[in-house]
Amino acid sequence: MTAHTATTADLLARLQVDPSTGLTSAAVEENRRRHGANSFTREKPPTLARRIFASATEPMIVMLILAACITLGVNLVRYFTGGQADFLECIGIFAAISLSTVITVVMEGRSAKAFEALGRIGADTRVRVLRGGEVLLCPQKDIVVGDILLVETGDKLPADGRLLESVALMADESPLTGESAPVKKSAQTVITDENTPVAERGNMLYSGCFITGGSGKLVVTGVGDATEFGQIARQLASVDKSSTPLQEKMAALGKRITVMGSVAAAVVFIIQLLIFLSQGTATLDTVSEAFITSIVLIVAAVPEGLPTIVAVSLAINVIKMSRQNALVKKMIACETVGCISVICSDKTGTLTENRMTVTDVYAHRRLVKPQDLHDADLLENFCVNSTADIRVEDGRAQFIGNPTECALLVAAQKAGCRYCDLRNSGSPVYVYPFTSERKNMTTVLAAGERYLAYSKGSPEKILSMCAIDDSERQEAQAQIARFQEKACRVLGFAHKELQSRPDFDAERGEIEQGMIFDGFVAITDPLRRDVYAAVERCRSAGIELKMLTGDNIVTARAIADELGLLDGDHVAVEAHQIENMTDAQLARELPRIRVIARSTPVVKMRVVDALKAQGDVVAVTGDGINDAPAIKNADVGVAMGISGTEVSKEASDIVLLDDSFSTIVKAVQWGRGIYENFQRFIQFQLTVNLSSVIVVLCSILSGFAAPFTALQLLWINIIMDGPPALTLGLEPMRGDLMRRRPTSRSASIVSGGMLARIAVNGVFISAVFMAQHWTGFLGGTPRQQPTILFTLFVVFQLLNAFNSRELGSDSIFKNLGANRLMLGVFAGTFLLQVIITQFGGSFFGTVPLPLYMWVKIVALAGSVLLLAELTRLTKLMGRAFARARRT
Repeated sequence: MTAHTATTADLLARLQVDPSTGLTSAAVEENRRRHGANSFTREKPPTLARRIFASATEPMIVMLILAACITLGVNLVRYFTGGQADFLECIGIFAAISLSTVITVVMEGRSAKAFEALGRIGADTRVRVLRGGEVLLCPQKDIVVGDILLVETGDKLPADGRLLESVALMADESPLTGESAPVKKSAQTVITDENTPVAERGNMLYSGCFITGGSGKLVVTGVGDATEFGQIARQLASVDKSSTPLQEKMAALGKRITVMGSVAAAVVFIIQLLIFLSQGTATLDTVSEAFITSIVLIVAAVPEGLPTIVAVSLAINVIKMSRQNALVKKMIACETVGCISVICSDKTGTLTENRMTVTDVYAHRRLVKPQDLHDADLLENFCVNSTADIRVEDGRAQFIGNPTECALLVAAQKAGCRYCDLRNSGSPVYVYPFTSERKNMTTVLAAGERYLAYSKGSPEKILSMCAIDDSERQEAQAQIARFQEKACRVLGFAHKELQSRPDFDAERGEIEQGMIFDGFVAITDPLRRDVYAAVERCRSAGIELKMLTGDNIVTARAIADELGLLDGDHVAVEAHQIENMTDAQLARELPRIRVIARSTPVVKMRVVDALKAQGDVVAVTGDGINDAPAIKNADVGVAMGISGTEVSKEASDIVLLDDSFSTIVKAVQWGRGIYENFQRFIQFQLTVNLSSVIVVLCSILSGFAAPFTALQLLWINIIMDGPPALTLGLEPMRGDLMRRRPTSRSASIVSGGMLARIAVNGVFISAVFMAQHWTGFLGGTPRQQPTILFTLFVVFQLLNAFNSRELGSDSIFKNLGANRLMLGVFAGTFLLQVIITQFGGSFFGTVPLPLYMWVKIVALAGSVLLLAELTRLTKLMGRAFARARRT
């Protein structure tokens, strides 16, 4: 039998402990040996070498290494065959590999950090334990199974245990279950069903939770890994972070480019070999030269700088997002967040403030807000008939004691009342504590010669104690029912002036009869102010919000209705319904399910896995221990930075520094902008790749030598992979990002529109280049022709970068001045091209060109802009014509 279903006598006998004396020293050591210590098993963190290896085996880094090895091989062959070797290319590519690897290791090196955080929480906390007949203060880490613990208001629980005694005991289990309201605990609760959810086990207390009211005595039944907390720790340790959509798409793109480049190189080599054989010129030197030319073609085709540009671009955007209160812990997440199609959000502390708050007060037959309350009897009841306290730190009230009573004290403060002054003005002479049977708490106060009784409790019980007419009773009951339908907690209040000091042991019933009904309050965990607008922005952006909460179904539905999550097509369910579904049933029902009440960590993880299997990009938000496994398993895990537990923060990819759900929406907007920027510089790079391959291939097949020297090819690669391309990754966000549908996980990062622009512009640039190569229509001497070709190709690519800034049908001139950094870098790159051409002949094999030739080259290269504008205009006219025909 489990601890929550066994009788206390059976459980104590099984654990061999006397509840009046506790364990002996020998029994403590024996139980620690048998059941384990109160700590979590930690896996050894990966070594630095393993982390470097993991980073270096990423698909794009592998492609970088391949390109470096090929380039090194080319230059070694040239060196040993007496040719001109240039190892500068090799140094540049290996530097790119090192930079990318270092950034990855530094940013993501601590893969086991979340699990380690579990073991650090509360390790030095001291708790009261009964051992050898004496009550001792014992460090949490020394607690063992069988220990007898004594707990009271404010204590944090160090282990799981079964209650032996309890007095008005309440516990806050929100870190474990997500249940926002404190739950009642009683040693007398009998549970027979072993499958009873953790949130409904009224005779158990759990590690990591807090006592918010009353006191109790328990026997420890689980420590360390065996606690409910520990089971979550094991799940968190076993979850492997799957690859993100960007990683998947970059890997696929890299493979395709490498394969196509290799095929093109093989075709060129075979064609040259056939030509040599047919002409009888096949020698070791000619075949070797053909092979080297083919390898150069692969280097030109593979965008080896892409991983570095991705890393640098992400690092810069991480800094920008931190200024928007979104701290990105894993660089790749700042792009992946833009692809989110489903947000699975906790309720408590994420959508709500995780603070019980008095929202409305009913007094003298009218509803008022707390700040407008002036009823002296109600305010005194709030302050005096209470055992809680609040402390203000940094302008925020810190709750000490029962959260409901603390909410009443905050309401009194809003009304301009200092609860300490009211408590000091009168002296409580007797308190009847709240019990589940009586359902109210009454405090008798001595004020001078008078005695005043203040009572609070369930509104039905308070109304039954008061003498009021039927119309007032019916009106109050109608208002109470209205708030209860909204899942608010309603507390009623009453008072009575006593003629003399009563006999407290015998006269409670008489004291609580004929009281004056003062009203009631509605208490709830309110939604954050910015949540409504953020949820609406999610809808317009095509992002579905699912609420996975530990609260009961009534509260969950009320919050969901307030946010407009539920309608005729979408429902709320409880976790046990999910548990009873097969994977196929869950996949069918999940699109209809918007709310899951009584969620457990296992259910949350199952839902996340099911959504990912359907192709959704899933974000999980939360602040509690119970959220950590799902946060780690999601595509993007988001934790609250202020109210979140250390575990949830360490498991996350992004931490919200302001705990605002709307910051998630801002992060999505940034992510979408980053994703588009990746598309911009990929479009730019692939156009350079395509045109490079075509001109090299066509030149060789036409009987010409390769059109670029090794250093010229390196310069083209710098333009393609360096600062000019990087500035495209820093393009300012467009205003319509949040009015589009999310990018599908299965969608290629190279869209159909991009592919068309790459093909049209790449082929156009190549055609003009080869026309100049074949005919020399720009003029110039034979000695100038190689320099004209090199310069024309570079200027073509620089101007085509402005085409790459637009992914839709907008003109390039609409946002021309938005990215000033790009304008400056491209102007500087053009200036360097002028310097290389005019003065770098000894290094780059160029000759100076006259001014008129520069004018011709720039004018001819500008035709690629005209082509793009005409293409966009044609598409717009075609769409307008199609709309006109439909109407």
